[in-house]
Amino acid sequence: MIIETIEVRITESDQLIKVAVYRKFVDKIEVVIGEGQHSVRCELVPNRLGKAYVGSIRGRELVYERSRDQVQHDIERLQGHAPPPRRR
Repeated sequence: MIIETIEVRITESDQLIKVAVYRKFVDKIEVVIGEGQHSVRCELVPNRLGKAYVGSIRGRELVYERSRDQVQHDIERLQGHAPPPRRR
């Protein structure tokens, strides 16, 4: 199984970190920061203009700098490579 990772920016320090994607929809992206029992989930939602996804974890703002259209394209591209569903 391939785990998708994305880079998000911590606005306070302007640092880029890689996080694992738990679930990805156009309306929200759920990411996991850290590993094991110290991992934390964060929900990123589109900003008002739809140009980026923002979320907060432990008082720090995270920004994923991709638009809703780009994320929609990514989702469609990944679903195109998924194996077809099994027949019963």
